[in-house]
Amino acid sequence: MAVGYYEAKLNSEKLFQVYDTALPRLRQYFEAEIEFVRERIKSTDIVLEIAAGYGRIVRELAPYATRVLGTDISPASVVLSKDYLNRHKNASVEFGDVHVMDFQEDFDVLLGLQNALSAVGGEPGGIIARCMRALKPGGVAYFSTYSEKFWESRLAWFHEQARKGLIGALDMEKTTDGVIVCDDGFTARTFSVSDFETLGAASGYPFKIQEVDASSLFLIIEKP
Repeated sequence: MAVGYYEAKLNSEKLFQVYDTALPRLRQYFEAEIEFVRERIKSTDIVLEIAAGYGRIVRELAPYATRVLGTDISPASVVLSKDYLNRHKNASVEFGDVHVMDFQEDFDVLLGLQNALSAVGGEPGGIIARCMRALKPGGVAYFSTYSEKFWESRLAWFHEQARKGLIGALDMEKTTDGVIVCDDGFTARTFSVSDFETLGAASGYPFKIQEVDASSLFLIIEKP
């Protein structure tokens, strides 16, 4: 997804509508991804989520950690997060650009979920390097993308978004091999297992790849 598109067209209330889906398989996917992380964080953890939007995942994880901070490049989404998170004093979303963030060993857990490495654009290896610098020794980063097994459900979700007027109609001639292209310029890419293997190896840290719910593919990187 182009960052400019996200800032201009798919933020705040529109982003909220993206996740307000009528598709049961999508709701299962959302919950499975959160549950996978929730089972792996500790009550003492300080958590950072990049590309956090209005704080959907931040709010879900807040009861299970000491502190959950989200960052997002959309000022409108940050404003919406104030009300969305107002009952969780240990949770917030702040304006921030992952391409220039400069946290230094401040967090126990870092999250880049919902295909965040694609959504934020730029060179994913450089983003991962910045994220790893943000982790304390012993910290863990979780990056997720879509499993190739989830392709049909993902298409149904994007068709639903198009019907709502949140994105343009899908260009089915160009939509293939994990890449969704819309006629308004929106493009959503994914990472394959081999892509994640390359990124994990390039990070210089121990890593593993795990599929969850036949919908998400996780790259998990540990900082010794």
